[in-house]
Amino acid sequence: MKTRRSLLTAFGGIGATLPFVAPIARARAATGGAAPALIVSTWDFGAAANAAAFARKRAGGSLIDSVEAGAMVPEADPDNHSVGYSGYPDRDGHVTLDAVIMDDAGGVGAVAALENTMHAISVARRVMERTPHTMLVGEGATRFARDQGFKQQSLLTPEAEKAWRDWLKTADYRPEANSENRITRTPGGALDHDTIGLLMRDPTGRMAGACTTSGMAFKMRGRVGDSPQVGSGLYVEAGVGGATSTGLGEEVTRVAGSARVVASMRAGASPQQACEEVVRHIARLRGDAIRGVQVGFLALDTKGAVGAFCLLPGFTYAVTDARGSTTVLKARALFAS
Repeated sequence: MKTRRSLLTAFGGIGATLPFVAPIARARAATGGAAPALIVSTWDFGAAANAAAFARKRAGGSLIDSVEAGAMVPEADPDNHSVGYSGYPDRDGHVTLDAVIMDDAGGVGAVAALENTMHAISVARRVMERTPHTMLVGEGATRFARDQGFKQQSLLTPEAEKAWRDWLKTADYRPEANSENRITRTPGGALDHDTIGLLMRDPTGRMAGACTTSGMAFKMRGRVGDSPQVGSGLYVEAGVGGATSTGLGEEVTRVAGSARVVASMRAGASPQQACEEVVRHIARLRGDAIRGVQVGFLALDTKGAVGAFCLLPGFTYAVTDARGSTTVLKARALFAS
């Protein structure tokens, strides 16, 4: 496979329009086995989230109950520095959370720059169910969480604070590709960032999804990425399927990435083809600006077919079938490095 650098050099460097990589032979949908997928989520830590979602559904929960339960797992994990509690703070030392939850009937709720509340996904659900709005941000989101009875607590753990103070020594503000898979062994100065996106269907083809994150480590105060934005970090559509994104959110928001994936699926593309199309579009659009940047997409259609594709190798995702069996898989990448 050609590397990203060789393609950029061959086609004129910055601003060049990148060609498609030679077509990859189409494989059957990656479902972790012969059975259609029931739940998919981003990164290795998605396996635990899928297990919680599966258990909630088996206990009689709705799809929204289930995707919420799944997203709550990494939100509460102190070893996960890219989601929820113990997330790395912004450059001013504040942990701020973004989340969105969505079903295929048009129900949606989101929060951005939420503080001092562990389960941003649950606050997002309250926005969906108890307000006329689709998103609350900043101080308003935090006040709403208090009004709804959510516990106020500091999310900045000693480990995350140390990482922030170490970062202050150099203030090296750049994302690190695939840091999600190095959470428990990342040195203190590493720039963990990102999200978990989770998609789930039921046997009738109904869909729901959730996405939650503490955002890019040491981001500018007030920065919001793609995760809580409907159509960027997450999109679900009745009769078609859903998609979620991961990686550097700014590159996803430029193209409304998840909505674009679902639109391609609506037009007849498979989930895999749809994910590949948007990643290639980003590469053509952005050229040298995405050097070293990771962006990936994960999609699930109403019949359980899965697609995943990314810019750089390293993006992993968890797939759970109707029996509750989960497999973690590596997504194919556009560039070799």
